[in-house]
Amino acid sequence: MQALIRALRILREVGQANAGVNLQEISDRLDIPLASAYRMLSTLLDEGFLVRSPTTKRYFAGPRALTLSNRAVRTRHLYQVPPGALARAAMATGETVFLTEYVEHTAMCVAIASGRRHLRLSAQLGGELPWHAAAAARVLLTDRADAEIRELLSRTTLEPFTARTPTEPEQVLASIHQVRLRGFDTCEDELDDGVSTISIPIRYSSGRYSLTLAAPTQRLRTASVRQTTARALMTAARELQAELARSPKTPPSTGGRPLQNSIRNSSGADR
Repeated sequence: MQALIRALRILREVGQANAGVNLQEISDRLDIPLASAYRMLSTLLDEGFLVRSPTTKRYFAGPRALTLSNRAVRTRHLYQVPPGALARAAMATGETVFLTEYVEHTAMCVAIASGRRHLRLSAQLGGELPWHAAAAARVLLTDRADAEIRELLSRTTLEPFTARTPTEPEQVLASIHQVRLRGFDTCEDELDDGVSTISIPIRYSSGRYSLTLAAPTQRLRTASVRQTTARALMTAARELQAELARSPKTPPSTGGRPLQNSIRNSSGADR
């Protein structure tokens, strides 16, 4: 237990030091013998929680420590209880509706309201949606220049989740151009077979969001149904925009998991 407490104290000390710390400073500040401090620093270094400058020999937070820190920051974006407009949209349509936010260069699912149908789909709270294969992610980019979108996609693996997944940057750009013209995007069997979504962008002063309805593809097959659903979502988006402006987020109780290939039916089986 003492070793664990010392390791945590070392991580806290390193995290608070913008210029890093060296072995002697750790030993003096935390009252740890030099030999013990060296062993603990070496272990934290080997495990990726610390990195050490080869020139100054000073220790800094490593990639694993930064991952934990970033995850804690990101969970602040999640809603434990979905906004009222989101819940009303799910009730009115009978389908699952979720909110996606642009968070640290990712498209994160931050709120979910489940539908009332017997066969319904769900998403993973806190999960990240791929830019190329999810309408909820693509509509977040509609106000970005094409060159900026291409640069973002160049840093992304355009994985073919299904036979219908767009795997070329120009295909993704074509979808974004359509969003700019008609105000919404659709995704049919691109991330999961048998799953379709309709997404509406939401402009908000402190962030970028998308409102998305997910349903089995057969229920969104016709153009008339998609148009009707899109209009209902646009109404909900306006209500949600006003709600976001006046209501703070409720702190989450838990985090989430990656959302790739994770839109599921109500029994939990992959679709």
